[in-house]
Amino acid sequence: MNKLKEKARQAEVLLRREYPQALCSLEYEDPFQLLAAVRLSAQCTDARVNLVTPGLFEAYPTVQAMANAPVEQVEKLIHSCGFYRARARDLVALSKMILEDFGGKVPDSIEKLTLLPGVGRKTANLIMGDVYGQPAVVADTHVIRISNLLGLADSKNPLKVEMQLRELLPPEHSNDFCHRCVLHGRDVCIARRPKCGVCTLSGICDFFGAG
Repeated sequence: MNKLKEKARQAEVLLRREYPQALCSLEYEDPFQLLAAVRLSAQCTDARVNLVTPGLFEAYPTVQAMANAPVEQVEKLIHSCGFYRARARDLVALSKMILEDFGGKVPDSIEKLTLLPGVGRKTANLIMGDVYGQPAVVADTHVIRISNLLGLADSKNPLKVEMQLRELLPPEHSNDFCHRCVLHGRDVCIARRPKCGVCTLSGICDFFGAG
């Protein structure tokens, strides 16, 4: 096992001890609702999305309902998430595409998911991991930052970081590792003001080791 793979294994074990419950913080009841919530979460906090989605899913709880929703009504329901016009347009359009091209079922591959309006690899990976239980690397801002600080990645490009982590992480733990990085990034390894003195990863962190 090379040094980077061993470091990745150690990071996964340490984060698993610190955050036993590696759960997505978005609230949802089915794969479609998770997909919609993740689309809303880009450049918006999960806490804000969780305030918005109950009203959205009460009005449009299914793919069929969302596909038939007036975009203007969706805009009103998600207004506080920001970028509401583009997000509402995407929610209605991706719902129509799921109905017309995928038989009403959220697609089960990254290639198919990324055909949906507004869905990139980060969203597709989360769906693959949380819904379909497949190895996935969700390269969000926390994962990118922490991976670079640890020395597991050397890029800010999400696709490059995803591919670097796929090479290093045990596939069966990769999705949970990303969820735990998000929790750790919010709680301890905060952007521009990390709490290195209480960080469970400090012993294997390049940033901390460099002083």
